[in-house]
Amino acid sequence: MGSKLRRGWPPLAVILLFLLAWQGVVMYGGIKPYLLPSPIQVIQEALSDKVWPRLVEHTLATAQRTLLGLFLGTAAGIVLSMLLHLLPGARRGLSPMLILSQNIPIIVLGPLLMIWLGFGELPKIVLIVLVCFFPITVAMMTGLRQSDPRLANYLAMIGAGRWTMFRRLELPGAVPYLFSGMKIAAAYSVTSAIVAEWLGAKSGLGYFIKLSASGFFTARVLAATGIIVLFSLLLYGLVAAAERWFVRWKPQGEGGGLQP
Repeated sequence: MGSKLRRGWPPLAVILLFLLAWQGVVMYGGIKPYLLPSPIQVIQEALSDKVWPRLVEHTLATAQRTLLGLFLGTAAGIVLSMLLHLLPGARRGLSPMLILSQNIPIIVLGPLLMIWLGFGELPKIVLIVLVCFFPITVAMMTGLRQSDPRLANYLAMIGAGRWTMFRRLELPGAVPYLFSGMKIAAAYSVTSAIVAEWLGAKSGLGYFIKLSASGFFTARVLAATGIIVLFSLLLYGLVAAAERWFVRWKPQGEGGGLQP
């Protein structure tokens, strides 16, 4: 417990100093609230009777889209990585398309999906899935290729086939890499959900920010931004906690070199 506190207090101290500096600049710098409200003003606005119920409603909408897109993106990334690993020809043929899919900015991809799929929930979920599956696919493929060659040779010596090698050695060894990719995807999923809601939605924090910005309600924009940051950190923390539970066999400091 003491070691966790020692590791945790430096970032908390930096955040506290930042908030104090922000409060001081606004209070003594004569900055108008519609340009930059103080942290206290942001909290007061967020907790007001008019704003808080709306923030809760839009947060739940964003969380639902994000979790569904992250789940589907994770499933798609796992399946695709296994197929590309087991089928070398498919890996050589599809890898350029996989990379190309990430070179299209989501601000461009979003409107295209809405033209093709309509203005309902489907294009928003598809956008989140397309953003999330790539880091999971790359991380998982990396893990599948990092199996211990000595164990691979031993399994080959005792007559293990390709499927047994994959199921007993390669797949378990790729689990830490999978969680590394999921941590990255967890952060990306929230961002892509906000962009999708900004482009076209009637609910969600992205929609709320768009409306608040058009009315120069800067405190509401910052309040929603704070919720987005906290939600991203919560998702990351949940994935990290799941990793510690599922990968209890992994020695401390070992594993997937994709840790952010």
